[in-house]
Amino acid sequence: MDALADYKKSELIDGVVYAMSPANTKHIIIQGNLNRIIGNFLRGKRCKVFSEIGVYLDKDNYFIPDLVVVCDRNKITDRGIEGVPDFVVEVLSLSTRKKDITVKKDTYERFGVKEYWIISPRDEAIEVYLLKDGKYELDNVYHNASEYDMEFMNEEEKSEIHLSLRISLYDDLEIQTKDIFEE
Repeated sequence: MDALADYKKSELIDGVVYAMSPANTKHIIIQGNLNRIIGNFLRGKRCKVFSEIGVYLDKDNYFIPDLVVVCDRNKITDRGIEGVPDFVVEVLSLSTRKKDITVKKDTYERFGVKEYWIISPRDEAIEVYLLKDGKYELDNVYHNASEYDMEFMNEEEKSEIHLSLRISLYDDLEIQTKDIFEE
């Protein structure tokens, strides 16, 4: 437990330092699954995927998102990402939930991150926000619904459940929600 006392991971949001807690196992599994899926797809392509890398938006905003995709290789430096990533994912935890869905979302929007995913491990849901005319619009909410869940839905309810999604940067990468939440 002494090692936890030395755990010092923090972000800088609008000049204010926020300490970060260690992620739980489910959080790490989701992050790893998504990193593997996107990383395999991006092999040999211009864009690169990173987990837990420092992102320097400006002197007052330094984040450590759960996952980012960067297509401008000039932004990738030895110390992290310097500039705005194209795609950001935050996996919610109890200690970061409020910040991820408010302050960080607003900051990513202000800096022009093209696509922002908020993943809820508890709900096994993914909210996808796309930047349109400088503002985020909720594109859709995707769920990991089991066959059992679907069995009790009528056709209209089933048609509203989206079990796969795509990153707007790559229309040919279809990701099954079950693969993101697979343990």
